[in-house]
Amino acid sequence: MKEITVQELKEKIDNNEDFQLIDVRETFEYETSNLNGLNIPLGGILIEADQIAQDKPVIFQCRSGKRSAAAVMQLEHQLGLTNLYNLKGGILAWQEAFDPNMPVY
Repeated sequence: MKEITVQELKEKIDNNEDFQLIDVRETFEYETSNLNGLNIPLGGILIEADQIAQDKPVIFQCRSGKRSAAAVMQLEHQLGLTNLYNLKGGILAWQEAFDPNMPVY
């Protein structure tokens, strides 16, 4: 499984790189704080797989990186997708590195 750090994600954002960000947390978690990615909770990731881009990098994130890692592994193994990345440390790592005022839980 490929991973990306929050520093690498910020660089992609700052450089306006073309990628898709998917947040696999539950909707109530997403509403607390988010990085403006598409919210597809982990439980529905296979059902909503048609929303996942196949022509550019797709970065999955959650609170700490565990659920997003599970999503990446599930999609790689069951659908054979190869353009997927897990955000190491999740939104907690982002908050610690870049936005200490971001609400976390």
